[in-house]
Amino acid sequence: MIAVRGLTARRGDVVVLDGVDLTIADGESVLLVGPNGSGKTTLVRQFNALLTPDEGTVEVDGRDAHDDPVTARTSVGMVFQHPRDQFVAATVGADVAFGPENLGLERSEIDDRVDRALAAVGLTGERQRRIADLSGGQQARVAIAGALAMEPAHLVLDEPLTGLDLAARRSVLEHLETLSDSGTSVVVVTHDLRDLTDIADRIVALVDGEIALDGPPSAVLDELDGLGVRDPRC
Repeated sequence: MIAVRGLTARRGDVVVLDGVDLTIADGESVLLVGPNGSGKTTLVRQFNALLTPDEGTVEVDGRDAHDDPVTARTSVGMVFQHPRDQFVAATVGADVAFGPENLGLERSEIDDRVDRALAAVGLTGERQRRIADLSGGQQARVAIAGALAMEPAHLVLDEPLTGLDLAARRSVLEHLETLSDSGTSVVVVTHDLRDLTDIADRIVALVDGEIALDGPPSAVLDELDGLGVRDPRC
């Protein structure tokens, strides 16, 4: 479980998050939505201690994320909006294997994880491709595969479907649904809800650093008008 309590974050004199309380249960699938500048990315980067709050706490599976960032970063997989921010190797296979290698796993287990992760995003057989030679959509899929290969308890994805073709979108969505069904909590940061509401248990809307809406899609979708979030039914 991820538990956020009284979280306040400032950027200079600007309050980006203002006393946010949020709990994400194991196996829950949550869409975090809101207009640009609402604090979405700042919030999720607190989950694995990439940012430090000015006030409040973030606990991951009962441990304070900022007191124990190594555990938090092992438990919470993060896929950034801009894939280039997280690549650490030149080729697809080496990059996806990097995380499992740092867990000290056996080579056979690492290879199995890489194969499963690449299959999940439609990149089977692409281990030797250079990341620099890939399209933006393909790079996004490599970034997602790298997070999947860690088999985290919680997976956070920032605009994961941007730039993906229809087949890749379907593959990623199916895998996210499978992860959620197996007990992995999934948090998707997005301003575009197309294809995502069917796999979501909750939609949480941030506005000006505060939670404005929180509930199941059936209760929240009609309230999103005016928040800068695309209604998937339109």
